[in-house]
Parts: sequence; structure tokens; C-alpha cells
Amino acid sequence: MMMMMQQLQESPVQKNSLFNAMDRFIGAVNNMDQTVMVPSLLRDVPLDEDTEMSSLKSGSDDEESDMYSYYQLLKSIRVDIEWGVRRAAADERLQQQESHKTLSRRGSSASTSSYASSSMSLSEEEDSEDEDLQKQFQYHLTGLQGVLSKLTVQADSLTKRYKKEVGIGA
Repeated sequence: MMMMMQQLQESPVQKNSLFNAMDRFIGAVNNMDQTVMVPSLLRDVPLDEDTEMSSLKSGSDDEESDMYSYYQLLKSIRVDIEWGVRRAAADERLQQQESHKTLSRRGSSASTSSYASSSMSLSEEEDSEDEDLQKQFQYHLTGLQGVLSKLTVQADSLTKRYKKEVGIGA
């Protein structure tokens, strides 16, 4: 009885967890994948007829503005979540981060001659960096949850649109 009450109390908090956002997205894409029996029927079907998906057209190339390409994109994102980001993309990000760190070090060493001359003590600087990391994490976590929520809505929308196109259900 006590455990059941604890679960009820935790539910609203857990509803907004990253794990639940990922689970809802993966569930929506799995449903989309099971519903769309003939993905090629989505070729040349424009995104702009659907209000939830119309915003996607402005961010993508004209060649890739059909529902088929978006279907493939949603499946690819699901694979990235389930299996991890593809190695090439991860390597590219690591290279970008390293070059950014190198530039930051060069800039900071040029502006100050030594740590001893800085106004902040080492422990204050570490606390500041920890706070910055926490803020960065919260910012990116919030953004990721928002993106996953939008992608979930769009996967559901694509599923409904496919059903409409092939005459299944309402």
C-alpha cells in the first residue's frame, strides 16, 4: 500500500522525465512504423498539408520536404536514441569541441599571464564551472525534452496522415 502511494506521488514528476519523453517518442515511432506498411506511398506527399508538420518544410531542403523523408528521419532519430549517435557524427562533435577548447585556452592565455594574477581563486573558479555545467545541463535537458515532445507529436501526426492517405480509419 505504501509503495503504491509512493508511485502515485512520483507520477507527475516522472511524467516530465527524459526517460519518459524518450519512451513516448520511441513508442510513437514504433506505432508509426507498424502502421506505415508501404512507406513508398509517402513519397511526394508534401508536409505542408498537416499543421503539425508544416514547420518542418522551412527547415529542410525542397528535395526532402515529403513525408517519406520525414518518416525516414524519425526512424533514424529513434535508432540514434536506442543505439547511440552514429560514430561519425560523434567524432565530428568531438573534433569541434576540441578545437573550441584549444581556441578558448589560447584566448585565455593571451589575456592573462598566469593564474596567480587572476582575481578569482582556483576553488571559486571550479565552483563557477560546476554551476555553469549544471546550467548547461538543465538548458540542454529542457531543450531535448522539448524536441522529443515535438517529434512525438509529429510521428503521431505522420501516422494519422498515412491512415488518411490510404483510407484507414478516421
